[in-house]
Amino acid sequence: MKKSHPVRRAVLAGAATVSGIVLLLSLKPASDPGSASAAGGAAPPAAAEAPQGGRGAGTGTVTGDAADTQYGPVQVRLTVSGGKVTAAEAVQAPKGGQSDQVTADAVPKLNQAAVTAGTADIDAVSGATYTSAGYKQSLQSALDKAAAAGSADETGAGGAGQGTQVLTGDVTQTQYGPVQVRVTVSGGKITNAETLQAPKGGRSDQVTADAVPKLNQAAVTAGTADIDAVSGATYTSAGYQQSLQSALDKAGG
Repeated sequence: MKKSHPVRRAVLAGAATVSGIVLLLSLKPASDPGSASAAGGAAPPAAAEAPQGGRGAGTGTVTGDAADTQYGPVQVRLTVSGGKVTAAEAVQAPKGGQSDQVTADAVPKLNQAAVTAGTADIDAVSGATYTSAGYKQSLQSALDKAAAAGSADETGAGGAGQGTQVLTGDVTQTQYGPVQVRVTVSGGKITNAETLQAPKGGRSDQVTADAVPKLNQAAVTAGTADIDAVSGATYTSAGYQQSLQSALDKAGG
């Protein structure tokens, strides 16, 4: 029987060892995401890709300003996709004592109403007047922010001067209560004005009902905050002008 040469045996043994190591390495599972992708394994969950991959789809969240009410702050957060409200939630709402029950009953209804309407023009929930008013105020500020973000996107895409902006002025405190104005500006002109907050209660209800429509019309006609005060509504008129000016300032004058 022919003997194997010692050197040949050593070479064969070494080759076998190397082959075994290579085989073991090829069978080792990819334990980290990078290895999994490189090996053709399962990709990371889709949710992990959402911040990058979903951005161009026009989906995002926007949180309105907190609105103070007699029973506590109300703050609304919206999910907007393709220019439409797809979800609404109250991140703050009155709590403690009876407010817990009122909030538990009212907030889901308000959230649903916001999605259905797509605007802040929603009905108050019976038994939750203050919460409903605060919800609508915060909802409107969230919608304004979403609209402003959309206008900024259009401007960045070469649409400067062509878009329509909805701008909400700062709240102005007066002797009889807060006044806040929202205007729609298109082509550099005020095309609509409305009052989100105005004095209320007692005689203020009548003064507001008489003065606000006149002030809104004056703002559209003048196109500036240089409008005349309404007779008998000096404080409301002054607060209106101040809030209107702050809204126009946000539009760059």
